[in-house]
Amino acid sequence: MLEKKSIAVCRIGMVLGMLVLSNTANAASYTVGDATGWAFNVAGWENGKNFKADDVLEFHYKPEFHKVVVVDKNGYDSCTAPSGAKVYQSGKDQIKLVKGQNYFICSFPEHCHNGMKIAIDAA
Repeated sequence: MLEKKSIAVCRIGMVLGMLVLSNTANAASYTVGDATGWAFNVAGWENGKNFKADDVLEFHYKPEFHKVVVVDKNGYDSCTAPSGAKVYQSGKDQIKLVKGQNYFICSFPEHCHNGMKIAIDAA
């Protein structure tokens, strides 16, 4: 009897594992700004794309000139990074999208105001 329960628990675990892996396998990867990368006037690059939670954004840029900061809607609209915001600065950042709104700006002075920001709604 105990053996049958163990087998059933193992099967359930395997099915759950396959579901998790299939979700990850369906994730897409996008290079922000395509060939131009994370640069001025990248705002709008995201238009027409169908993003999903767990998709990965790849930000390519020169770290001595730019950063990527995860912000909320207010930070996006005002081009300000709130205290404690997650800052990426490797020049080859990979960021996984969460379900719902995802906002990113460059925090170097005036870069966001010059179009270095994107807003993505991930299904």
